[in-house]
Amino acid sequence: MRPKKIDPNAEEVDLIEPISKTKLKAEADALQEIGVKLVALPNSKLSQLDLPERLVDAIAEAKRITANGATRRQKQYIGSLMRDIDVGPIVEQMEKWEGKNTAENAYFHNLERWRTRLIEDEGVLSELMQQYPSIDSQQIRTLIRNARREASLAKPPKSSRELFKLLREVTADSQDAPAESESYEDPI
Repeated sequence: MRPKKIDPNAEEVDLIEPISKTKLKAEADALQEIGVKLVALPNSKLSQLDLPERLVDAIAEAKRITANGATRRQKQYIGSLMRDIDVGPIVEQMEKWEGKNTAENAYFHNLERWRTRLIEDEGVLSELMQQYPSIDSQQIRTLIRNARREASLAKPPKSSRELFKLLREVTADSQDAPAESESYEDPI
């Protein structure tokens, strides 16, 4: 394709570059890959996504198909249906489910640091009480004492988990905590 000649006297010229076939193919493959991930999701998670009915039907059909060639064609069909919808929210929700959401991860890492500091250092509790005055001091002191005892006796960290849950509840009241914080499993 020949480049357009630009008229130096024209005020503003819109230059529309054509999208290459390679780029179009890459975009189609990316949408198809998202479709494959959707097919792998359980129905309970699929129902949480705001998907058009045609796409939901195509995904359900892809789950039923067992023939190799038919599966490949169905995945291509799902990819073509996905061209008509905004995949941003879908990808974002799937990343949250996969644990790739960085804001949520940072929030939970911060809670883990608080828990570790509380168990290791006696003076940190006053700092926590200043930041979160609504916290039940007696309950948190008991959890810290029990967590220290469990760690010294090499017992399962039951109180440490309870401390994490308490920190999550207290910080969720005073901050904008991630919405999916209920689904987070404590790494201990």
